[in-house]
Amino acid sequence: MENSSNPEGEDTRNQTIPSTSSTSSSDDYRLFDRQGSLHQFLGGGKAADILLWKQWSVSLGVIVVASVAWLIFEWSGLPFLSICSDVLLILIIVLFVHSNYAAYRDRQPQSLPELELSEEMVNNAAASFRVKINNMLLMAHDITLGKDFRLFFKVVTCLWLLSAIGSYCSFFTLAYIGTILSVTLPAFYSKYEEPVNKYCGIIQRKFSQQYKIVDDSVTNRIPRSFSKDKDT
Repeated sequence: MENSSNPEGEDTRNQTIPSTSSTSSSDDYRLFDRQGSLHQFLGGGKAADILLWKQWSVSLGVIVVASVAWLIFEWSGLPFLSICSDVLLILIIVLFVHSNYAAYRDRQPQSLPELELSEEMVNNAAASFRVKINNMLLMAHDITLGKDFRLFFKVVTCLWLLSAIGSYCSFFTLAYIGTILSVTLPAFYSKYEEPVNKYCGIIQRKFSQQYKIVDDSVTNRIPRSFSKDKDT
């Protein structure tokens, strides 16, 4: 009797363990696989405060300026170079009138502000830029050689989506949409972080299952064909 009842108990345990592991994996999932807080993930400082609407006046100002610029570029019908030239022309005329008016009123004109950068700041920026460029070149090398098919699939999908979206929208419209989303989505995510992580974890798990099926049936055969061609 004891030996006959043990397999049933093991079967029930085996059925319950995957369900708990799947739920725990979806609950522990964080968007972009970040470890720290969202403020630290966005870089911290004033930029993160603006994206998370901790300085709501600046965040609102970014949306207003982006909306006005989009309306000017899209509805005016003027080329980008003409608009930039007109803006610079108006700015130079205003500064010229202001400086001459100050001289007429015997006021000392304001001194030109100087840009001061420390050597440590420049070295850190150059080092981080060099690391990012090398990582991009390494990724491009892996993509062209077919070493990372998942990365190749992501890049091809993103480029295809950009090409499809670009056929319906102009560059300024895409830049405007990207600016609005970059200002609003982080604040929305910080407010509804738990449900977003939950549903994104479920979607990511299902996508991984589908990708595993495709990888087992199709992509695993690609390197073998390449190796055969090289041998011949």
